[in-house]
Amino acid sequence: MTRPLLELRELRVHFPVYAGLVRRRLLGTVRAVDGVSLDVAPGETVGLVGESGCGKSTLARAVVRLVPCTGGTVGFEGREISALREPAFRAIRPRLQLIFQDPYASLNPRMTVFDALAEPLRVHGLADGRDVLRRVSDLMELVGLAPRFMRKYPHEFSGGQRQRIAIARALALEPKLVIADEPVSALDVSVQAQILNLIARLREQMGLTLLFIAHDLSVVHYLSHRIAVMYLGRLVELGPAGEVFHRPRHPYTRALISAIPVPDPVREKTRQRVALHDEPASPLNPPSGCPFHPRCPWAQPRCAETVPPLESCGDGHQAACIRLDQM
Repeated sequence: MTRPLLELRELRVHFPVYAGLVRRRLLGTVRAVDGVSLDVAPGETVGLVGESGCGKSTLARAVVRLVPCTGGTVGFEGREISALREPAFRAIRPRLQLIFQDPYASLNPRMTVFDALAEPLRVHGLADGRDVLRRVSDLMELVGLAPRFMRKYPHEFSGGQRQRIAIARALALEPKLVIADEPVSALDVSVQAQILNLIARLREQMGLTLLFIAHDLSVVHYLSHRIAVMYLGRLVELGPAGEVFHRPRHPYTRALISAIPVPDPVREKTRQRVALHDEPASPLNPPSGCPFHPRCPWAQPRCAETVPPLESCGDGHQAACIRLDQM
């Protein structure tokens, strides 16, 4: 078997919370990511889905070392990178890139498009002189923008065009792995489809490996080979995209799918929804046992006592539920 390009093993990212300015005291720890193990094979697209606040973006930032890991390991191309010093990690950065969620905040308003795309090429010594101009022109054409716009500033572009620029910047260094952190959630619906089709085309054209993060399961299903469902810092379901989307085994995944709008008004009116109790628990004070049990319609007393591990449902499908045989 081909070794995974990205290997996460019991990855944890915790943030201490303090109170007081003079005499600071520790109030607790936010467990943003709490023991996630996940593999991404070369050429594969894995979709990571969950509600806002479940830890998806924190996981993405931990992989590229924008936030430190509290525990566990991050393996990339067969090498453990979470503990590398910055000079050693610098050589890996070009092969590991992140597309941020907000195209308005992720681009420097004082830099033209040319400067934003040329900077990584110059910093990593991949181009200089006239070659920089050629590479920037090629990148703009790759994402569907005319090279004549390269001297403009970000505020002169629409949201969809800015996200195309952000994608071009991520691809400038010809990375092996691209992590797309909700790249369409800040865009209009019609523009979302264009950006998703662009990402799908670039994936096939460049042979990219993608970790695609979103909170919309229908979007993730469109792009992904496998889907990982995250809740309160943990993975609760993982499997082939078709299996997870059409035959979900975890109650939380079922709730997410039932919340997807259906364009047929007759079906939308008659279909059954999975109603959840209360609001998501705080990662500062997570519940005991299964993290989902306070909201689960099928919860039993023993759900509050044991943290269920991911167990096989067959055909590479896994779910973390003690009632797995009944779901």
